Amino acid sequence: MRIEKASGKAIRYACLNFHYAKSVPQIRIGYSVFNDNGEWCGVILYSNGANPRIANEYGLVQGQVVELVRVALNGKQEYTSQALAMSLKQLRQDAPAVKIVVSFADRNQNHIGTIYQATNWYYIDERSAECGILLNGRLTHRRSVGKKYGNSSIEWLRKNVDPNARIVNGKTKIKYVFALDRRYNSMIAKSSKPYPKKEETESLTQ
Repeated sequence: MRIEKASGKAIRYACLNFHYAKSVPQIRIGYSVFNDNGEWCGVILYSNGANPRIANEYGLVQGQVVELVRVALNGKQEYTSQALAMSLKQLRQDAPAVKIVVSFADRNQNHIGTIYQATNWYYIDERSAECGILLNGRLTHRRSVGKKYGNSSIEWLRKNVDPNARIVNGKTKIKYVFALDRRYNSMIAKSSKPYPKKEETESLTQ
């Protein structure tokens, strides 16, 4: 396999066709993945993260911590974990200021982060995940609500759109962390926990 910087066209196509979210996030850097036959397999994307305080807990500043936001591949790659490992290695070279990468596995998609476990990320914790906002009887993603109305706060929506508007929470998202700068490994390891197992996920979804 090999990777190279991804074009905007490749990013858009892969996100809309190969990833369950069917949306294109803002990114900082993206890589196209090619298999041993030279076939394009999709993209792996990193962003600065939606949380402006993403770096605070590590004593770093914005830009030194990035989020892995998409692994949008079509399945033609030989090994997904190898593709991810290659992208992390290249990210270290292309963005030397970045020290730490975070990502989340979504239990709503029955994911437990197998790819992160295979590439030696640290499992940190699980955090409640918002599925969207129930508005006029329809579940809609918060970003879509904000784009349509210019405001996505529940208080504003109840006052101006639907008095019964409410947030709908789903299953948790599992946080994983990877240290591009190995000097941060010991600090991250102190707050890490044993990897969640697939059997645990299955019991939660039954």
